[in-house]
Amino acid sequence: MLEEDTQVEEIIARVAACDIGKAEVVCCLRVPHEGRPGRRLQEVTTYSTMTRSLLALADHLRHLGVTRVVMEATSDYWKPVFYLLEAAGFQTWLVNARDVKHLPGRPKTDKIDAVWLCKLAERQMLRPSFVPPPQIRRLRDLTRYRADVVEARTAEKQRVEKLLEDAQIKLSVVASDIFGVSGREMMAALIAGQHDPQILAQMARGRMRGKITALEEAFRGHFTHHHGFLLAKMLTRVDSLSADIAELDAVIEEMVAPFAAAITRLDQIPGIGPVAAAGIVAEIGLDMTRFPTAAHLASWARFAPGVTQSAGKNKGRGSTGHGNRYLARLLGEAAFSLARTDTFLGERYRRIARRRGKKKAVVAVGRSLLVIIWHLLSDPQARYNDLGSDFHDSRINLERRKRTYVHQLEAMGYTVTVKPAA
Repeated sequence: MLEEDTQVEEIIARVAACDIGKAEVVCCLRVPHEGRPGRRLQEVTTYSTMTRSLLALADHLRHLGVTRVVMEATSDYWKPVFYLLEAAGFQTWLVNARDVKHLPGRPKTDKIDAVWLCKLAERQMLRPSFVPPPQIRRLRDLTRYRADVVEARTAEKQRVEKLLEDAQIKLSVVASDIFGVSGREMMAALIAGQHDPQILAQMARGRMRGKITALEEAFRGHFTHHHGFLLAKMLTRVDSLSADIAELDAVIEEMVAPFAAAITRLDQIPGIGPVAAAGIVAEIGLDMTRFPTAAHLASWARFAPGVTQSAGKNKGRGSTGHGNRYLARLLGEAAFSLARTDTFLGERYRRIARRRGKKKAVVAVGRSLLVIIWHLLSDPQARYNDLGSDFHDSRINLERRKRTYVHQLEAMGYTVTVKPAA
């Protein structure tokens, strides 16, 4: 039985496609033939990636009435071309290279790739990738750089701990954070040449005062001038990175001021603070119309496993794949922090972790967070309401729970008789 397809076949009349390299751009454009209806004119030209050449490309496309320009996401080389053509008023599409794969056996050159991409684009066989607007892109640059600097600082702190272990200084065994006030003062004394364990231990402050004896044992090592030189360099690097993070935080706070309402709504979610909220906005933007449903957002972020079905059989759910690593890091950190909370999401993490492991629990809670985020950003009036950690238990049928416990005890070899309490 024939059924009507709701998708309307449409040919983009005037379209261009760019195969982008570091030094050159091969542009193929296709427009209607004026003298022969139904036929197309095609032009393939190579341009330099320098600004003057790209401006000439934009003028040429505008002169021919091109409306849409499509390009592959090739490293970071697409950005200058995309931004310039976007500013020139063209409808610019960035597409995933996996969607534009060549047919096997065909030759592959930059010209052939541009022509193939242009033909796919004019027949509406491609989907545009998500590219946020300029204001969100600038915020994204800052939040991503901040994440990289934090990662670099963490690596430097790990080097400090390894250096202390090399010197048989076991400070990290006693102190939960060797970079606290007490730890920094002790390491500064080590650099200055103070190696007496009793004097170093007496520098402890606050709750560490109760660990004086353990600290004295921890400082009985072989800390030399060589270790002191390296430790001084590492601590200077840590302080420099901390100063950079503080400056970035100030600029990010100023840049997210126009989005203060959205940041406040996201901050209501347990496990997500202002810094994480700013990072999430930088990665997915504020316009949720780009994602028709919350499931689309989860799929784009690769927090939804793929389904493989063939010959009427479900082959199972595969890996989620690799998505936006900055967004995945934020959601993963939020999921791990939620695991220690008495909330609905915290209990969801623990329930799944017990049955299927921590990794699957992180993905499941991350997807739940994305669904919540989508609703909060889609509706300015929406507010987060925690369902409570007992949400599932309070809705499970009591008879069903009783049968489950009885079966478990019987499987262990017990004979069970259930009597209601008075």
